[in-house]
Amino acid sequence: MSSRAGRQDAPHAADTHDLIRVHGARENNLKDVSIELPKRRLTVFTGVSGSGKSSLVFDTIAAESQRLINETYSAFVQGFMPNLGRPDVDVLDGLTTAISVDQQRMGGDVRSTVGTATDTGAMLRILFSRLGTPHIGSPQAFSFNVASISGAGAVTVEKGGHKVKERREFSITGGMCPRCEGRGSVSDIDLTQLYDDSKSLNEGALTIPGYSMDGWYGRIFTGCGFFDPDKPIRKYTKRELSDLLYKAPTKIKVEGINLTYEGLIPKIQKSMLSKDVDSLQPHIRAFVERATTFAVCPECEGTRLSEAARSSKIAGISIADACAMQISDLAKWIGEQSEPSVAPLLSSLRQTLDSFVEIGLGYLSLDRPSGTLSGGEAQRVKMIRHLGSSLTDVTYVFDEPTVGLHPHDIQRMNDLLLRLRDKGNTVLVVEHKPEVIAIADHVVDLGPGAGSGGGTICYEGDVEGLRASDTVTGRHLDDRARLKETVREPNGKLEIRGASAHNLQDVDVDIPLGVLTVVTGVAGSGKSSLVHGSIPAGEGVISVDQAPIRGSRRSNPATYTGLLDPIRKAFAKANGVKPALFSANSEGACPACKGAGVIYTELAMMADTATVCEECEGRRFRSDVLEYTFGGRDISEVLAMPVAEAEAFFAEGEARTPAAHKILTRLADVGLGYLTLGQPLTTLSGGERQRLKLATHMADKGGTYVLDEPTAGLHLADVEQLLALLDRLVDSGKSVIVVEHHQAVMAHADWIIDLGPGAGHDGGRVVFEGTPSELVASRATLTGDHLAAYVGG
Repeated sequence: MSSRAGRQDAPHAADTHDLIRVHGARENNLKDVSIELPKRRLTVFTGVSGSGKSSLVFDTIAAESQRLINETYSAFVQGFMPNLGRPDVDVLDGLTTAISVDQQRMGGDVRSTVGTATDTGAMLRILFSRLGTPHIGSPQAFSFNVASISGAGAVTVEKGGHKVKERREFSITGGMCPRCEGRGSVSDIDLTQLYDDSKSLNEGALTIPGYSMDGWYGRIFTGCGFFDPDKPIRKYTKRELSDLLYKAPTKIKVEGINLTYEGLIPKIQKSMLSKDVDSLQPHIRAFVERATTFAVCPECEGTRLSEAARSSKIAGISIADACAMQISDLAKWIGEQSEPSVAPLLSSLRQTLDSFVEIGLGYLSLDRPSGTLSGGEAQRVKMIRHLGSSLTDVTYVFDEPTVGLHPHDIQRMNDLLLRLRDKGNTVLVVEHKPEVIAIADHVVDLGPGAGSGGGTICYEGDVEGLRASDTVTGRHLDDRARLKETVREPNGKLEIRGASAHNLQDVDVDIPLGVLTVVTGVAGSGKSSLVHGSIPAGEGVISVDQAPIRGSRRSNPATYTGLLDPIRKAFAKANGVKPALFSANSEGACPACKGAGVIYTELAMMADTATVCEECEGRRFRSDVLEYTFGGRDISEVLAMPVAEAEAFFAEGEARTPAAHKILTRLADVGLGYLTLGQPLTTLSGGERQRLKLATHMADKGGTYVLDEPTAGLHLADVEQLLALLDRLVDSGKSVIVVEHHQAVMAHADWIIDLGPGAGHDGGRVVFEGTPSELVASRATLTGDHLAAYVGG
């Protein structure tokens, strides 16, 4: 009897799998990491930026879970899925389905809006197609991505062994505005910026960069025969001008060579206007900004929808009005609608909209382009899908979910994370904020340093144990910046008058110059609209935002910052050869791997494999190039150096290169001393990319720096270094304006401008301007309350 009772007390075999076990993880900089994580608990991963947190959580645990799920599909289906390689790890045990919610910006496509990126747009379209009056058609009649089209013609149909011709007609009613093709804005090209019509082509009439008459373009224009290259453009006939500007690609023969002639406008549209403006060379970017004007579409007034789609209404509201409403107001309006025939749709739509409000995004509108959302907003929009999910026993993986959140909003985010955990899910969070670390059931601290100095587990256990541990995170967990005794005096002011971009309500404010000014306020209160909308980047203003760096796996910190140029020249001069040999993307590239260092093999539905190139052993250069040395090192050894080591290498002795040393000092200043010069940009974290941008811009000639949340992705210990850098910038005579939520930066400011009091149409006003100590003393705003609590005031 007793033995049977004993057997009943023993846990069921299925209940023994309470841990996710990772053994021997070596992805990126992880050094044989082995760890056990409790399931159905909230685990926070901390450590300095670059210590290996994302490598462990995203690139190992989440990546393997995703790969195993993909393997359950047939080979045919896997062929259509992204190929995922197995992470470099010995054992991964106890995994559950992982849902990653990262900070990747949402697609910047002009057609993508908050409504199209979530299910709300689709649900609204169905609602209007059922209840809108007059009835104009199916849901696609309300979609600005579907054009109206109709046609008729003969089709051949086989019936009973005979071919019969029948006439068929079809028509699709879409909601796209025909004028702007659903973009909401029309771009016009200013022809006076393309050519000087008083000159002929041979006299250099074209003013487009790169379109000179000495090269191939000259041959094409003189040999095409569509117009006289010696005739001034203002004397062209209509036909000749149309051929010059708009002619479709046409094959021509010039001097016996087959060429293609194309009008100027389609040509520059393909080569310049369709590209991301920031990725263009400076002189081409300046031309694009001069030559194109973007205006709100006059026909649809920016709503992107056709007249028919705007004419169909429910209770006097069209779909364009609904999408333009603030989501919190739209949720209220949907709640007032009651129609039994669409009851399930209304309740589902209401739930989704309520999730927006609950997560602190009620200030957005559905017609907001998704490319304009910040990294934190994009991450929270992605979370909405999972909030109402009935799935349990899922692993949710978050990457700094508090980025871009005011201390007031962090509490709400904490509640959401705990709610997901309490439903029986495993929640893994990569985070630096002490407020989030405090709610963890389990903490894993990686480090001790970054890059090659990190990748090991320094501590795992509860939060109290972390405080007592002698790790970098433990020592800094209770750090609090103090208010400054004295603040700097401004030497001028930047006047902003009547700012009304987005939700700003006719704001008049003076931003002091020559000091450190912090613009703060809850998420959605209008900070970025005020700073980026009213202080245009241009003469004397250097704006460093959070837009992602565009770079392939061939780009690295050395190519991005321009550091490679002085290094190549120094190598070339020392060895008496040309600089192109010292570029892995040019003549110096290893012929086997084309300078990539690895050879990629595609294996259809299996993951692509990357094997280190046998010929160059991963060094990326030809063997004869590696024989040339400079300061006793070859080019591949220099690119393998961390920034801090390279800074010392190029500072003195025979390798002294002032131009390279200057750039390296700036990289070390922004806290990137651990990055290697040749590390691909695709492997950098979001915070690292922003600081890389900042380092690049520190050389620009400008008196005013505008920074957008420079503490994003920074460990508590690195915030001090950032504050020291901001101080150095101000002390060198610059004005620094920072949009920031971090209380340490607020406490360190000379002047604070607080926007609010709420988000969306409840914000957009200046609720406080003055010194941090005045804000703490008055506690007049939400920010004042939180800052006072932070500094213990």
